[in-house]
Amino acid sequence: MEESIIEHGKLQKSRESFEIRLLDMKNVDEIFQLQEVVRQAVAQSDALQPLSDEEIENILSGNGFMIGIYVKENLIAFRAMLIPPVDDPEHLGSDAGLSDEAKRLMMYSEISVVHPEFRGNGLQTQMGKVVMEKIDKSRFRYVATTVAPFNIPSLKDKIALGMKIIALKEKYNGKLRYVLFRDFKAKRDTPAMQSKTVGMAQTEVQQQLLQEGYRGISIQASDEKVEVIYSK
Repeated sequence: MEESIIEHGKLQKSRESFEIRLLDMKNVDEIFQLQEVVRQAVAQSDALQPLSDEEIENILSGNGFMIGIYVKENLIAFRAMLIPPVDDPEHLGSDAGLSDEAKRLMMYSEISVVHPEFRGNGLQTQMGKVVMEKIDKSRFRYVATTVAPFNIPSLKDKIALGMKIIALKEKYNGKLRYVLFRDFKAKRDTPAMQSKTVGMAQTEVQQQLLQEGYRGISIQASDEKVEVIYSK
């Protein structure tokens, strides 16, 4: 078991010890069970896109990787990264304007799941940092993902990992999604010359800004409204 352990830590709330491990095929049942617990607990069914058995096995058989957090030998969280097929008609590299050759250098940030009883411990963010560090930068240059509008925790998580909103469009059977993207070789950001703040519900306004070259760089959420800050 030692060879699969990536990191040790303590939960913020209870101070219980946990281990972050690299998952493999023998963990499939645990992964599926945890995903089902979380799926049933999520109020917004649109907020979680569960992985099928086949998708989990595809990732674990070499087309990506998964990490999991264990407390007392129980899997309480996991996060997945996928190497997508280049010929996928909905490949996110197309949204980033990448050539077919460049698409081979992309990984997707896939599902991130935390057991309801362990939320509020910063585990999604911690797993995000681990997977970003674990990506083989000599092989992969880009990372991308899709997030449903108003899934604020997931949007903030992806932006905190250096991704920016590059598109807002229908993906996957007509569901409206933000596409977020990061280029590991991109130069450090220069100060934004122009920035605009738009309500998250204003789909067409955001789409127009994205067409004009703006990128979504942060989210502002209050009880009254949720806004996206765009800059270029």
